[in-house]
Amino acid sequence: MRKIYSWIVGNPKKILVFFFFAAVCGAVLHNLVEVNYDMTDYLPADTGSTVSLELMHEEFDGGIPNARVMIRDVSIAQALEYKEKLKNCEGVTAVLWLDDAVSIYQPLEMADAAAVETYYKDNTALFTVTVKENDIVATVDRIREIIGEDNAMTGDAVSTAVATTGTVNEIRIITVFSVLFVLLVLFITTTSWTEPLVVLLGLGVAIMINSGTNLIFGKISFVTNAACAILQLAVSLDYSVFLLHRYEECLRQNYDKKSAMVDALCKSASSIASSGLTTVIGFFALVFMRFGIGPDLGLALAKGVAISLVTVFVFMPVLILSVYPLIEKTRHKKLMPEFKRFGRLVSRIMIPMALVFIIVAVPSFMASNSNAYYYGASRIYGEDTQYGRDTVAIENTFGKNDTYVLMVPNGDIKAEQSLSDALHEIPEITSILSYVDTVGAEIPKEYLDAGTLAQLVSDDYNRFVLSVAVNYEGEETFDLVERIRRTADTYYPGAYYLAGEGVSTYDLMDTITADTLKVNLIAIGAVFVILLLTMRSLTLPVILVFAIEAAIWINIGIPYFADSVVQYIAYLIISSIQLGATVDYAILFTDRYLEHRQTMPKKQAVVETVSSVTTSILTSGTVLSVVGFLLSYLSSHRILSQLGLFLGRGTLLSMAGVFFVLPGLLYIFDGLVRKTTLKLHFYNPGKEKKSNDNQEIHA
Repeated sequence: MRKIYSWIVGNPKKILVFFFFAAVCGAVLHNLVEVNYDMTDYLPADTGSTVSLELMHEEFDGGIPNARVMIRDVSIAQALEYKEKLKNCEGVTAVLWLDDAVSIYQPLEMADAAAVETYYKDNTALFTVTVKENDIVATVDRIREIIGEDNAMTGDAVSTAVATTGTVNEIRIITVFSVLFVLLVLFITTTSWTEPLVVLLGLGVAIMINSGTNLIFGKISFVTNAACAILQLAVSLDYSVFLLHRYEECLRQNYDKKSAMVDALCKSASSIASSGLTTVIGFFALVFMRFGIGPDLGLALAKGVAISLVTVFVFMPVLILSVYPLIEKTRHKKLMPEFKRFGRLVSRIMIPMALVFIIVAVPSFMASNSNAYYYGASRIYGEDTQYGRDTVAIENTFGKNDTYVLMVPNGDIKAEQSLSDALHEIPEITSILSYVDTVGAEIPKEYLDAGTLAQLVSDDYNRFVLSVAVNYEGEETFDLVERIRRTADTYYPGAYYLAGEGVSTYDLMDTITADTLKVNLIAIGAVFVILLLTMRSLTLPVILVFAIEAAIWINIGIPYFADSVVQYIAYLIISSIQLGATVDYAILFTDRYLEHRQTMPKKQAVVETVSSVTTSILTSGTVLSVVGFLLSYLSSHRILSQLGLFLGRGTLLSMAGVFFVLPGLLYIFDGLVRKTTLKLHFYNPGKEKKSNDNQEIHA
């Protein structure tokens, strides 16, 4: 490796030009990466709702309804005018209203009351609208222009449009604040005014390269787009800082700058690489999720950390050497304390803290698996947003409502009529639009209006458009989906197709809950194996993984005790992210403890370790935590907001575990660690005294 590092420091111009060129290309290519805000697109291709949607798009032009539009203070005639405007709106493929369910040319009192109140109530009209998926943002804007600000709209298409426009602006703000905070932290923790700018430049190059190379995926999820860059910034920060500090140590022993940098690379390679590898593995575990957002985020983050490692070992050495004279000129007094007192405090409370941590971990683990969850997109915006207010307004007038579409093979009118009768027996179904319900089985299809027929009948299938009085998700919704599927299977065994937001959310719940245990076990197992190989110990990986996993259990168990509902996607992702991002702190602490333990008793080793690693851990940990809290506070998207809250709080808990619990565990199991670790020599004053006595006797 020394030859490779010598070549790197000997070719600064080539390396600088290459990385700056790659960063510029990355910045340009980043603008070509498409962002997907629809979570249902990431369901596995073999789920029922996904298969149904694909077949429905092939058979019918209208697709599936994905928006509800409410117009206040309108008569039947005025509502029909609005319907025509919505149908003629570019990007809208279908609009369903009262006139599609009942005859409006007879007194409404004679029609089915439930069907009428599904679409028209208290002089207020509710339209079920289908928006093209490839033109959602512009179409939703056009619909808003038609209905005005005083009316309301909600649904999957609307939430996707809001997320598309809003998240981009929020992420820009979060990124600016994150960069400013990173600078502040680095100015405090380094000893030169130039060092923070150098570290940030190196990180910026790595992030731009990673952002541009996301083009290989074609498109990325909104979660990846929002979180990847700032997570890469926070997680990779300590690699560059550690190399810089190691270089300054080597420079005190070797006055030749290039030779000192080669020494620094050789001495820091193992620790940086092992920390980076565990982080990459922790993120890569997300790839094994069947739910597509997991692999999407996991690959981007793992790639980002890998690129950061390459940047640290190749680009940062020549960058540091190029600007080191400026670093020297801008030296300032050390602003951080030595943390000796903090080390002594930890040594006094570490054992009781470790015991408390172990005790608290048990109920936290149970609570972390007992939370109440939101699985889909129906609750991603609160009532403080226009989308949230519109949703509440529609639900207050028409109740909780969704639209499902059931598709069955055509050709058997009797079976369709029997199915319709059975569906009408389900109380939550308030209205059904189908060939047999709207027209009647006795009327031949050739007598129907072509537009009406196209909405309900294709060459191979007939559609039942079901208005259901349930929320977009929840136990009641999931139970209804199961009942409709059982009913359809009775008349069309294995030959029916059901789609809708509630149906997709049901499949989403079914898919991602099955991913949880698998992903967590893969992440823990992979990190454990990496630690086992790098530390050559049977007990140290157990201690380190437990310290971080216990912090994760406490973090995701808090919502249970707080009686709050968790966005399941945030819950699922945070376990791997917190493990991958913060296990580095435990590795750093343990490495230094083992180093000090060779020359001093275990209690003194704890004090010295805490004193030597606190600045490094605080630097990375506070940045990661604040980035998380910024995401939580500034994002109106609840999945991103809750992911940020989990990240911020989880990082603080992981740091607490490393500072106050890990020392106690290492102290308690010191003897076991010594016996189960290869080539480990601990300080033993008794042996040294006995050896000295033997030497005197022989003398």
